[in-house]
Amino acid sequence: MTNAAYRQALPGTQLDYFDARAAVNALRPGAWDTLPYTARVHAENLVRRADPAQLTGYLTQLIERRRDQDFPWFPVRVVCHDILGQTALVDLAGLRDAIAKEGGDPAAVNPVVPVQLIVDHSLAVECGGFDPDAFAKNRAIEDRRNEDRFHFIEWTKKAFANVDVIPAGNGIMHQINLEKMSPVVYVKDGVAFPDTCVGTDSHTPHVDALGVIAVGVGGLEAENVMLGRASWMRLPDIVGVKLTGKRQSGITATDMALALTEFLRKEKVVGAYVEFFGEGADSLSIGDRATISNMCPEYGATAALFYIDQQTLDYLRLTDRSPEQVKLVETYAKAAGLWADTLKTAEYERVLSFDLSSVVRNMAGPSNPHRRLPTTALAERGIADAAKLQAARAEEAEGLMPDGAVIIAAITSCTNTSNPRNVIAAALLARNANRLGLVRKPWVKSSLAPGSKAVELYLKEANLLADLEKLGFGIVAFACTTCNGMSGALDPKIQQEIIDRDLYATAVLSGNRNFDGRIHPYAKQAFLASPPLVVAYAIAGTVRFDIENDVLAVVDGKPVRLKDIWPSDEEIDAIVAQAVKPEQFRKVYEPMFALRVDDGERAAPQYDWRPQSTYIRRPPYWDTEGVGALAAFPRTLKGMRPLALLPDNITTDHLSPSNAILLDSAAGEYLHKMGLPEEDFNSYATHRGDHLTAMRATFANPQLVNEMAVVDGQVKKGSLARIEPEGKVVRMWEAIEAYLNRRQPLIIIAGADYGQGSSRDWAAKGVRLAGVETVVAEGFERIHRTNLIGMGVLPLEFLPGTTRLTLGLDGTETYDVEGERTPRATLQLLIHRRSGQTERVPVLCRLDTAEEVQVYEAGGVLQRFAQDFLAQSSDQNPALARV
Repeated sequence: MTNAAYRQALPGTQLDYFDARAAVNALRPGAWDTLPYTARVHAENLVRRADPAQLTGYLTQLIERRRDQDFPWFPVRVVCHDILGQTALVDLAGLRDAIAKEGGDPAAVNPVVPVQLIVDHSLAVECGGFDPDAFAKNRAIEDRRNEDRFHFIEWTKKAFANVDVIPAGNGIMHQINLEKMSPVVYVKDGVAFPDTCVGTDSHTPHVDALGVIAVGVGGLEAENVMLGRASWMRLPDIVGVKLTGKRQSGITATDMALALTEFLRKEKVVGAYVEFFGEGADSLSIGDRATISNMCPEYGATAALFYIDQQTLDYLRLTDRSPEQVKLVETYAKAAGLWADTLKTAEYERVLSFDLSSVVRNMAGPSNPHRRLPTTALAERGIADAAKLQAARAEEAEGLMPDGAVIIAAITSCTNTSNPRNVIAAALLARNANRLGLVRKPWVKSSLAPGSKAVELYLKEANLLADLEKLGFGIVAFACTTCNGMSGALDPKIQQEIIDRDLYATAVLSGNRNFDGRIHPYAKQAFLASPPLVVAYAIAGTVRFDIENDVLAVVDGKPVRLKDIWPSDEEIDAIVAQAVKPEQFRKVYEPMFALRVDDGERAAPQYDWRPQSTYIRRPPYWDTEGVGALAAFPRTLKGMRPLALLPDNITTDHLSPSNAILLDSAAGEYLHKMGLPEEDFNSYATHRGDHLTAMRATFANPQLVNEMAVVDGQVKKGSLARIEPEGKVVRMWEAIEAYLNRRQPLIIIAGADYGQGSSRDWAAKGVRLAGVETVVAEGFERIHRTNLIGMGVLPLEFLPGTTRLTLGLDGTETYDVEGERTPRATLQLLIHRRSGQTERVPVLCRLDTAEEVQVYEAGGVLQRFAQDFLAQSSDQNPALARV
C-alpha cells in the first residue's frame, strides 16, 4: 500500500490531509491512542513524505518506542536570525562559487524549503532607555556598523529563491514566528498538515507553545535542511510533564519558567521532547506557555510542546490570524488527532509532575539560568547583605557606586515581551513607583527592547509607555539586545570607576541567558528576573538588596517596599484584556509581509565579495591553501595535541563569544589593523561572516578556564592556552596560530555538558579551522554536537566513570583515535604519555546516525552537498565528473 492511500478529504474544507492515525492503527489497532503528540506529528510527516517502501519500518519504531534505527524528518521551513542566518547564506554563497569553479551552475544552488531571515541580532544598546531618541540613535548606529552585512543580506534576498528577509528594526525572530509566521497548520498543493520548522537559534522552541514542533539547530544543520535534505533522527525520549494547580497571586510566567527550568534540569530532560499537559497547562495562556517553551534550551530539552486547544485558537484570533485559518487549525487538529482532548490517552515512558501553585517569586543566577534563586532566599544565598547594603548607601551618599551595583537593567525580547502580561506588570510597577517619586539609580543603564512592534502599541493603548520611559525604560530597539551580549557601551566614567575600584558589578535582565562574561565585559555576573523585578532592581541599584524586604525609598516618612508598588493580578489582567487588540498586530504585520521580490529583480548569482570587509568574506571551506585547517590539513586522527583541557559546563559563549570586542583582544587587534575605529568594533556575533575575524574569537571568553594554562602553579582564567612541547602559556589565538603554522592536528578534552547554550555554528567552525579534529567530552549538548559533525569534527564521549581527571591528563600527551567509525561504535583513544607509555581508553563515537557518519566522512555538511551536487550534475554533463 502506498502513502497516497492515506490521503483523505478534510471534513468541511476543499483540502485533503494524510491520515496518520489510520496508518498507525493499520499496523497495530489502537496504537494511535497511546502515541504522544510528538510521535503523532512525526507519524504524519512520515506518512506524507517518507519512501513508501520504508514507511512500515519507520512507523513501527514510533509505535514500539524503538531507538535503534534512523528515520527522516522533513521540516516545512527554516527560520533564521541574521547572525546565524547570514553565516549560513554566506556559506551558500561560497558554495555557489565552488560550484561555478567546477563548471556547475551557481544559480541552481538555492534553499529548497522556504527560509525566513529576520534581522534582529545586530543592534547594540549604545543609547539606554533614558534617552528619548534612543531608538533612532541605536538604529542609525546599527545601520552604519553593519552596512557590509546588510548589503550582503539584501543581495541574498534578490539572489536566492525561497528566501524572505524582514529587515532590521521590526522585531525578533521568535516573537514574529509566534505572532505571524507560523500558521500552525500549513497548506500546500491542496493538502493540510502541521507546521514544523527548524531555526538557527536554540530558542526556536518558543513557538512550540502553539503546538508547532520547532527545533533549534546550528547554522550547519539548518543549511542541510535548506538544501532539501531530511533531518535524520532517532526516536527521542518523549517526557510528559503534568502541570497541576494554578499560580499564586503576584507570580509571573517568568517565575514559573525559572522554576520549571531548575526542576527539569534536575530531572535530566537533556535532548528530550517535553510535552506539557494537565489542568495546570490548560490554564496557561499562550503568552505564559511561550515563556516556558522559550526556556527549553535552558533545561536542555530539544522541544517543549503544548497541545493545540482553545487557548491556541484564542491566541490566533488575538494576533489577527484570519477566521478561515483559525477554523482550519481547529478542524485539522480535531480530524488529525492533534487536539488536546484526543491526547488524554497518550502514554509516556516517563511522566513528571509539577505543581504550579508551588512557584514563588524567582530569579536565576548569578551565572546559570537553571540556578533558581527565590527572592526570599537572597540573604541566605549571600546575594543580599545588610551590612554591605548599609555600606553601599554610604558610598552612594559620597557619589560612588556601591558594591554589587546593577549597571544594566534590561527588559529584553524573546523570553518575556511575547507575554503581554509580563510587560503590563512591569509598566504598572513603573507607574506605581513614579507616583511615589521613586527613581532609577544614575549608574543603571536601563532599557526596554520588545520583540514585537505590537508591544509599543498596546503600551500606548494602556497609557503606560510614558511611565516606563520616566523610569528609564524607553524603547531602545525591537531586537535581541542585552540577552545576546549586545548591551552596548557603559558611560565611560562608570566603566572607569568599575575598573579603578575593582567593583563587583552586575546585570539584571528578563532574558534567558546569564552565563559569565555574556552580558557585558564589566558585569561580572548577571541575574535573570521578570520584567517588573528588573524595574525594581533599577530603583534599588544593587543586588545586595533584599528585594522583598528592604526599603526602596522613604516617602512622606513612610518606607516603600516592593509589595507597596507591585500591581495586583486583577489590574494586570484587566488592562491586558482592554489594551491588547487584534488590530495592533494587523497594523504591524500587514506592511511587514507585503513586500516580495519579483523575478525581474533577481541579483547576480555570485556575490561580489568586498576584499576589505571584516564582516563578509568568502568562506575558506573549499580552499586548498590559505587560512584554516580544512582541505589543506587532511584529518588523520593521529598525533593530536590538546588545545585545551576543560571543565564541565563549557558553553558556546566560551567557545565563540557574542559580546563586545575589546581593543586588547586578538579580534580587536585585527580590526584595528584593518582600520576600524574602536567604537565601531561591534560584537563578535556580527563579524561571523568573516572567518578572519571569527577565528580570532575562538575561546576568546575572559571567563574561560583552560586547565593547561598553569602559571606559578595555579590555573589562570582567561583566553589562554599552552603550546606544547615547549610548555609556554600564551594567548589562545597565538597558540592556534603557532599550531596552524606547524600543521599540528589538535584535540580538545572536556567534562560534562560540553557546548551548552546558544546554537552557535562558529563554536564548531572556529575549532575546526584551528585544526581540532576531535573533541572528547563526558557529554555533549545536542545542537553543538551536530554542529561539530557538520564541520567534520569527531565528537567522542568518555564511558561512564572515565574522565580527564581519572586519567590524570595534563596536556603534555599526544593522542590517536582508532576503530571503525559507525553509529555509536566504541572506538579507542590512544594516549601517548610524555613518559613514553601508551594507554588505550574506550570511547563512544557520537556519530549517532548513518547520515551523521556520511556527513563526517565527507568533511562536513557543505563538502557533502558539493560532492553530491557535482556528482548529480555530472550525470547530465560528463565534464563535471571531477569534484
